[in-house]
Amino acid sequence: MASETVANIAERARVILASSPQALDNAIVLAIDEAFESGTGALAKGEGQLIGEVRSAISGYGALDELLADPAIEEIWINSPNELFIAKDSKTSKISLKISALEIRQAIERMLRDSGRRLDRSEPFVDATLANGSRLHVVIPDVTRQHWAVNIRKFPSQVYSLEDLVERESLSYQMADFLKEKFESGVNTLISGATQAGKTTMLCALLNVGRLTDRLVSVEETFEIRTKYVDWVAMQARQANLEGVGEITLRRLVKEALRMRPDRLVIGEVRQAEALDLLIALNSGIAGLCTIHANSAYEALDKLKLLPLLAGENIPAEFVSQTVERTIGLVLHCEMNQIGQRKLAQVISKDNSGSWFEVKL
Repeated sequence: MASETVANIAERARVILASSPQALDNAIVLAIDEAFESGTGALAKGEGQLIGEVRSAISGYGALDELLADPAIEEIWINSPNELFIAKDSKTSKISLKISALEIRQAIERMLRDSGRRLDRSEPFVDATLANGSRLHVVIPDVTRQHWAVNIRKFPSQVYSLEDLVERESLSYQMADFLKEKFESGVNTLISGATQAGKTTMLCALLNVGRLTDRLVSVEETFEIRTKYVDWVAMQARQANLEGVGEITLRRLVKEALRMRPDRLVIGEVRQAEALDLLIALNSGIAGLCTIHANSAYEALDKLKLLPLLAGENIPAEFVSQTVERTIGLVLHCEMNQIGQRKLAQVISKDNSGSWFEVKL
């Protein structure tokens, strides 16, 4: 049975369910019978297997289910029905998977159903968090040439500690002790690196160092942070609705977080003008932690001095630069090496005079 036929049977089963509510498998059997009676399908598989595939197409994510269930797969991306790639064990490979453009679209629509996020011609981009914690990003035509471009970033359910990262040879014992001391003393920390360099993993490991009874407020584009804090409020940004209203930006969330009496404030990733609100928060005495895309620790500092200028023309560059120097006390730069191992590649801290120096790894 071709994948297109499975998709067609699944669509017919949905129609049956909508018109006469009943058990899912009963609706699937009726849809299969209709397909064979109309001559649109050939019984190339056992009925039980076919029912399972159609059930997965309706309630699961169809052909993507097996990939999503594989704990070794870190990321899945689709450029077209014939171009599907995975990152596994930090290595990229193209795989063959029988999936149609219709099945891709149906799977994405099911992923977005419970997220409250929209995807249409007026809003052709979407970021969302799936039920299993994975992050979904989709771009549709006519922004893309022809097909939906899909990225699904999976996150491990385990929260790694600094000790775990030492065992994985991401950092040394001495560095782990240094980071514990800095975090416990409330030093504001910036974590930099490229995509997939391990920034969020390092952030979560640092959070585990702190007192789990501290009040933590986190702000993200989509939920990625994982921690065991017992007093934790996690917030994510929101896109505008179909009427073009209801958008909630990271800037708004940072401002709201300041009213929530946090002991620690975390921004999953600082990208734009919210950097100004972050600096204002850190300058008020709240211990902070955030990630940023950059090529080195020093470039991360430079970028943090530029991003707040996006908040408006009346923001003095000198004020921003001085505020960064006053508030940030530690920068960790993460990288993935040529063999796919994520490592802490550079650490800079301040000496007693306030000057930056590189810490021996």
